[in-house]
Amino acid sequence: MKAVVWHGVGDIRLDDVPEPQIQEPTDAIVRLTASAICGTDLHFVRGTFPGMQEGTILGHEGVGVVEQVGADVRNLNVGDRVVICSTIGCGYCSYCRAGYYAQCDNANPNGPDAGTAFFGGPKATGPINGLQTERARIPFASVTCVKLPDVVSDDQAILISDIFTTGYFGADMAGIKPGKTVVVFGCGPVGQFAIASALIMGAGRVFAVDRVPSRLDMARIQGAEVINFDQEDPVATLKRLTGGVGPDCAIDAVGVDAYHASSGPAAQQAQQQAEQFQQEVKQIAPDLNAQGEQWTPGDAPSQVSEWAIQALAKAGTLSIIGVYPMTDTFFPIGAAMNKNLTLRMGNCNHRKYVPMLIDMVQSGAVNPANILTQMEPVTAALDAYKAFADHQPGWIKVELTPSDPSMPAEPTGPREVSRDSSVG
Repeated sequence: MKAVVWHGVGDIRLDDVPEPQIQEPTDAIVRLTASAICGTDLHFVRGTFPGMQEGTILGHEGVGVVEQVGADVRNLNVGDRVVICSTIGCGYCSYCRAGYYAQCDNANPNGPDAGTAFFGGPKATGPINGLQTERARIPFASVTCVKLPDVVSDDQAILISDIFTTGYFGADMAGIKPGKTVVVFGCGPVGQFAIASALIMGAGRVFAVDRVPSRLDMARIQGAEVINFDQEDPVATLKRLTGGVGPDCAIDAVGVDAYHASSGPAAQQAQQQAEQFQQEVKQIAPDLNAQGEQWTPGDAPSQVSEWAIQALAKAGTLSIIGVYPMTDTFFPIGAAMNKNLTLRMGNCNHRKYVPMLIDMVQSGAVNPANILTQMEPVTAALDAYKAFADHQPGWIKVELTPSDPSMPAEPTGPREVSRDSSVG
């Protein structure tokens, strides 16, 4: 079967790989009907998240049909249609029972102190082969897989697998209450769902900071007040538009591959910090394999943290859902402490939120599929990765469809961002 496989920094390939097999009685084999490309996958290809093992299948978002179940999978049948949670939890340890599925004691083969287990990640996360393929082994399938009602489409479900859930998690950690003012840094797929989730939770105003026009357009359609950091200083603008106070809550939906301003008022400060940012990149991503402009990491890993802390109101809350590796030690803790900020961060506890989000979609309250902009066959995944990494106009979220001719597939190709590109 075909799969997108990591071979090294800047080196991913579409390979023929063996069919997965049941290894534990808690496993299931799922035939994928949809997967997707995430910004987290780009960290592995760019080298800003180290520790990947050659031969690992990429991808942590998936929807599919159960083909086999282990003896201890008691709630699924062959033929069930399921969404696969990106992070893996056993369901019975104290952390899972408390809702902290991303800190499961049993899912990570490296032991209870190893941290989050998820599909298609570095050795420290398993490694567990990912979902950009035709079939996958799903550990702890009775918890990791959630059955889907017929009225929830693959297009909707693939976004519940990770990015809608992560965006909601970020808004939840931010402590958004009705009337609060929120800023979301990063208007990629997760940022779009953080915006939508903030509005669902009753935020009075939501600001959105990015520099990619198509992403800002989508954020504006959702009702966010947009700020292009290549045209305005985001901190000064947020302060001015909030009467000098700043937002109550900030969500970092960017992570380690942040960019500084390349033009406009914020670029002058970035020039003064150029040496600092270069040192950060050197420490975080020592093994680069940039191919021209392809697979280059962000040039300012701490930029979003700095902007968020500077912009937030005193005693505000910063929620971090953008991915940062353990090699990143550049967080401006002193500035945060002296504003009495609350910091909340972590990997999403997907299984805690997925059933609720399925219910929201089933009821018609939200339609996450409006965030999808591209559908490509998995055989075109390498070109799709490049377009997504380059922030080509309109490439906001890419769904991958099966290459197996026996599987049903939706029409592929680009979708235009329209006035309907709102989740709510």
